Amino acid sequence: MEPPTMVINTVLSMMAYDYPPDKLSVYLSDDGGSDLIFYAMLEAAHFSKEWLPFCRKFKVEPRSPEAYFRMAATNPPSHDSFMTKERLMIKMGLKYGCPVEDIITGLSIQCRGWKSVYFIPERKAFLGVARTTLLQSLIQHKRWSEGDFQIFLSKYCPLVYGHKMIPLKLQLSYGPYILWAPTSLAMLYYVVVPSLCLLKGKALFPQISSPWVLPFPCVVLANRAYSLWEFLGCGGTLQGWWNEQRIWMFKRTTSYLFGFLSTILKQLGLSKATFTVTEKVVDEDVSQRYEQEVMEFGTKSPMFNIIATLAMLNLLSCIGAIKRVIVDKKALDLLALQMLLNGLLVCLNLPVYKGLFFRKDSGSMPPLVTLLSIIFAMLAATMVMY
Repeated sequence: MEPPTMVINTVLSMMAYDYPPDKLSVYLSDDGGSDLIFYAMLEAAHFSKEWLPFCRKFKVEPRSPEAYFRMAATNPPSHDSFMTKERLMIKMGLKYGCPVEDIITGLSIQCRGWKSVYFIPERKAFLGVARTTLLQSLIQHKRWSEGDFQIFLSKYCPLVYGHKMIPLKLQLSYGPYILWAPTSLAMLYYVVVPSLCLLKGKALFPQISSPWVLPFPCVVLANRAYSLWEFLGCGGTLQGWWNEQRIWMFKRTTSYLFGFLSTILKQLGLSKATFTVTEKVVDEDVSQRYEQEVMEFGTKSPMFNIIATLAMLNLLSCIGAIKRVIVDKKALDLLALQMLLNGLLVCLNLPVYKGLFFRKDSGSMPPLVTLLSIIFAMLAATMVMY
């Protein structure tokens, strides 16, 4: 358990941060449920009524009570050191007010003449804590894609802000990142439309016997082969690459979609920025499943509803296509590429099917999510077929 004084000083210093109060929230997760920390927080709440106005009035730095009262006496002008550093950082190009401040700051300082250098030392320069559950990862990418798309729609769009200031190839290199969110529409098309047409028996690609079918598998195989070569070159494994394809599909159909819709609604004035609180405490069962590389679904979330519904829709399409080929042998020549695409989607969704129907642990899909996904998938299939 952390010392109560350290917890109090951390909370007070965060509350005294020079940031709009309506945009700053401080949450304390006490895993041990300590009564001492609870009463310490009560006292800190009373003390904050005196401490915060004192910090703002006299421009106190640092704003942690313990650090401030431990300082040696200083001359009054040095209290303004923080604001001086802030003004210097802003002058250098530091940008605030965006979920992905690192991207917009990097663009800003490059436009000011800074040159990027690829530097990868043998000793790791930074260490971070990776997300241990699927939902945490999806929420994180939702925030990233939303912030990137906000940059694209703002005056800091690289093609506008960086015009004549940085090379065109550098402007375009920002494209794959700031356009993460709109790519969700293309992914949804490839996941939904071919499967629905497969149920209807309508071909979207040339027949397998036609020479015009060759460009499609060639492009796909070349793209995926390069992706695999690049992944293995970075020290990954074949299993890791396959999992990356799975997560790539999940992110594009959920995180990027929510980020796209959120940004559009915000631009239209129909929505405001929100702070999404994610669960920071991971129990032993969740940690164990993470170590065993078992996907975690045990939370009700709209993102899981979409993932499960799309998985069920592709499964129904696969079953319908197999039935159609058994009845009519000629259908295979007509629908071969669609069946191949549908089969790959079913393979990517195997962990989802396990979570829906086969797993009995707390990390399986919630019963309500399973029920809704089956209803929505069957409703969509019925509407297409009839």
